[in-house]
Amino acid sequence: MDLKEQTIASLKKYEIRDEFSYLPALPKASVLIPLLVKDGQLQVLLNVRSINLKVHAGEVCFPGGKSESSDRNEIDTALREAEEEIGLPPNRVEVVCKLFPIINKNGLLITPVVAFIEESFKASPNPHEVSEVFTLPLEFFTKEADHSCYPVSNAFGPTHSFLYTDPSTGSIHQIWGLTATLAIIVAVFALRKKPEFEIGFNLKDPVSQFKDVLNRILSKL
Repeated sequence: MDLKEQTIASLKKYEIRDEFSYLPALPKASVLIPLLVKDGQLQVLLNVRSINLKVHAGEVCFPGGKSESSDRNEIDTALREAEEEIGLPPNRVEVVCKLFPIINKNGLLITPVVAFIEESFKASPNPHEVSEVFTLPLEFFTKEADHSCYPVSNAFGPTHSFLYTDPSTGSIHQIWGLTATLAIIVAVFALRKKPEFEIGFNLKDPVSQFKDVLNRILSKL
């Protein structure tokens, strides 16, 4: 198998189906985690939010947002948001899997949708929402060199932060919080590689652990 096929096979082991059907009705959102193969390595695409936004202005994130009534499911939400934010046509996205949902501190149920996009894709950022789009090696999120932890714990352990210098522009991006956590999770699953730092979840049975985390959060809502 080539790199893309190996990655898809690895990620599908963590695909959720009906495991979380018991969850109560909560406000929903989805994020798209776009992977691509470039120069023989796995890369991941990220956005920089517009500085004019009222919430999380200027932060690095994955394409995504809240569910709308016209969305049929979590995948529809992720694809619609990616098209609106960076001009990614849904028919140029190869969805691989949905990963376990995460409840953020505001009670929003966020579903990560992992997909492959073409290396040739050129983003067209919506300036009202996105100021920049960049890609970086997925393996970056397993390295200690540019990684640090905030002394603020969350349901998944420490709060991770990375500083990435884009070699094509010289821009320095901080990737932290939930975005960093999701990037680490996908890197671990896709690359089958333990990071050089403590990650705060069980690599042998992550789904069971994330179910426990969800149940603990739900009990407090």
